[in-house]
Amino acid sequence: MNQKEILGIRFDDIGIPEAVDWALEQMGARRGVYAVTPNPEIVLEARKNAALKDAIDGASLTLPDGVGVVYASRILGSGLENRVPGIDFASSLMERMARQGKSVYLLGAKPGVAELAAEKLCDRFPGLTAAGCRDGYFSEEETEAVLDGVNAASPDLLLVCLGSPKQELWMAANAARAHVGLMAGLGGALDVYAGLAGRAPQKWRELGLEWLYRLIKEPKRIKRMIRLPGILTAAVREKIGG
Repeated sequence: MNQKEILGIRFDDIGIPEAVDWALEQMGARRGVYAVTPNPEIVLEARKNAALKDAIDGASLTLPDGVGVVYASRILGSGLENRVPGIDFASSLMERMARQGKSVYLLGAKPGVAELAAEKLCDRFPGLTAAGCRDGYFSEEETEAVLDGVNAASPDLLLVCLGSPKQELWMAANAARAHVGLMAGLGGALDVYAGLAGRAPQKWRELGLEWLYRLIKEPKRIKRMIRLPGILTAAVREKIGG
């Protein structure tokens, strides 16, 4: 796959159809590999968090989730051609999986959310099987039990929605022992799939303004959002060698 490095992170510059084809191939091999979808916030955190950087480097697929990553690539001259929101990748993948009768396990969110998301996903994608669910409120001591539950279900796809950096670190630590076709870290996607959180209208997404729509709907996100221009600042500094 075509890779481009942005601020120390190697991104796979492919579109959703190619990413879905790759994912289905991995499911057939069942090697327990994982995919990550860093947004600008995660890229910036990885620059100061070595463990997160290592976890992202260990992924077999890294997709740019966030228009800020694309803008940074243009500043640096890398020119990522594709922005691939993780939730769009996962939705397209599960649509294809449903045609083949494959299964998904949902890990993360508050108690009850994963189950609701599983119900709605199976209605949305007839043929998709929900292999199991587990909320994201578990301690380090409970990790083995969580992994045992996943392995007992042996899903084709494991959606790890624990938030960053927890989800990336969890996948990196357990990839070798996970009896799954593919793991994918998707942050708050289960709330969206469960119908508890909405996405921006399609036109806003096409214009790269989903972040603004979410800020309007959730003003409390302002503390996070004001940090996002930092990826552009970092790109400018790297470009001029500062």
